[in-house]
Amino acid sequence: MVPGATLAASSGAEHVEVPVAYDAILLASFGGPEGQDDVIPFLRNVTRGRGIPDERLEEVAHHYRAFGGISPINGQNRALKAALEAELDRRGIDLPVLWGNRNWEPFISDAVTEAHERGFTKLIAIGTSAYSSYSSCRQYREDYAVALEQTELRGDIQIDKVRQFFDHPGFVQPFIEGVQQGLRDAAAAGYAPAETHVLFSTHSIPATDAARSGPAEREFGEGGAYEAQHLAVAEVVMAAAHPSTSSGTEIAWSLVYQSRSGPPAQPWLAPDINDAMRELAASGTKAFVIVPLGFVSDHMEVKWDLDTEAMETAYERGVFATRVPTPGVHPAYVSGLVDLVLERVNGVPTEDRPALTELGPWYDVCRAGCCENVRLGFKPALAGIAP
Repeated sequence: MVPGATLAASSGAEHVEVPVAYDAILLASFGGPEGQDDVIPFLRNVTRGRGIPDERLEEVAHHYRAFGGISPINGQNRALKAALEAELDRRGIDLPVLWGNRNWEPFISDAVTEAHERGFTKLIAIGTSAYSSYSSCRQYREDYAVALEQTELRGDIQIDKVRQFFDHPGFVQPFIEGVQQGLRDAAAAGYAPAETHVLFSTHSIPATDAARSGPAEREFGEGGAYEAQHLAVAEVVMAAAHPSTSSGTEIAWSLVYQSRSGPPAQPWLAPDINDAMRELAASGTKAFVIVPLGFVSDHMEVKWDLDTEAMETAYERGVFATRVPTPGVHPAYVSGLVDLVLERVNGVPTEDRPALTELGPWYDVCRAGCCENVRLGFKPALAGIAP
């Protein structure tokens, strides 16, 4: 019922409350180039199967070339892997951490090969994305299936995954602290709460993908689970970071999107952060606190789209802007990821699992048809009920 799963998850239960003796953790990420010569080959991997010529890829390559051809993501993952290993060691948990990427070395198939060479047969995967959508969840699950096919280890290695952790306290706490500091910075610069706007930014995705994010049997509206999860978390962050002041003043906030890459005729989630900033500035907003809510670390989209383009927009409009840190290797985030693994290791009952919104705790085993990509159809995927 659930391809490639451990026995405990194979029945397709929403939450697996049976302990599983995993051999290792698979840390799975997007990957990124680590030099100028890597940029175009990396972008070919990202866009494989879409027939995009190198000339068009070079239009995107300048983002990476501006940073020496190096994406920060691999360095972030090395740091996260080391932090996870240190936290596991601190707790006395013997679970090695293997690291593999979807689009650049080391690949997920490399991590699966390493697992086989070390005699590991049961892996629990942590995808470095907190939300539900094709690109942030199902595509990882497809890549796990591809890796087992490429290595010819289907049947020898089983892969489960932790639940999507958008509302886990460990993921949310760094953003609460970041917004608190951002608001202090705006106030120190002389801007009143009524002049300040908090922008929660996440990666835009095609509207069709958004509508199909999450399980089909749950109704989330046009933006699907992807938008609903972000909105729910943003509400939690604002409630914790900025309770009403003594005068009852509230600080305005909104969810915005960035990094659109599709053709102009294809609807993607909006508004774009730069468009929102221009409109709000024209209406009197004088300070922005930018929160990269959709990102776990400083991806190129954060460094370019927020730290470069959004800051340029603020400068052009003569307004103040500050960007909140991503979770990165924040102790609460690292500890939270280990807690998510231990939920599965120990078979923690659903009612004992922390979740800060009414949407969670999310599913251990993805539901049938979850996060469909209508352009590509359903490809084999692990850690969820087929298709």
